[in-house]
Amino acid sequence: MQVYLAGPDVFLPDAVAIGRQKTDICARHGLTGLYPLDNAVDRSAADASLAIFKANEAMMDAADAIIANLTPFRGAGADPGTVYELGYAAGRRKLCLGYSNDPAVYADRVRRLTDVISRNGHLVDADGLTVEDFGLSDNLMMIHALESYGCALVTPRQRLADIWHDLTAFEACVRLAAERLGATRP
Repeated sequence: MQVYLAGPDVFLPDAVAIGRQKTDICARHGLTGLYPLDNAVDRSAADASLAIFKANEAMMDAADAIIANLTPFRGAGADPGTVYELGYAAGRRKLCLGYSNDPAVYADRVRRLTDVISRNGHLVDADGLTVEDFGLSDNLMMIHALESYGCALVTPRQRLADIWHDLTAFEACVRLAAERLGATRP
């Protein structure tokens, strides 16, 4: 059973090492982790971005499930590429699991980053735009996609000291995926 490992981890300075740790955790649970940086793409080619896109979609097509790292990235919400990948997998009715190492409610994270006021019973940001506030960890489409096609978002009880390297919630998702996919440990 193969699991696509989505997330902004690919942007970390130690992205390859994190990918190895994640694929090793998958292997311990009888799964094959498909990490995007394992794709052989010439990053200096003129069409490198398109080649990465196609290679990642091919990996997702081959996968039986996705585990998405939805830890907020460069803002209050999840990495947009990861969100696309989660939607792609959900659209193909694959098993979808996700985790975030920041358990805060989305609206609270927006409050940390910008001025938010209450207007007519809704939270509004400095630009006058409504802030989604359903008490969820991120956008309702992602949260409910996980619930509909896998399981609820896995989060720690409190924000972790090292949100990019703590793999506890990731491993919980791997255990759930192995159980749901009927994987047998090596």
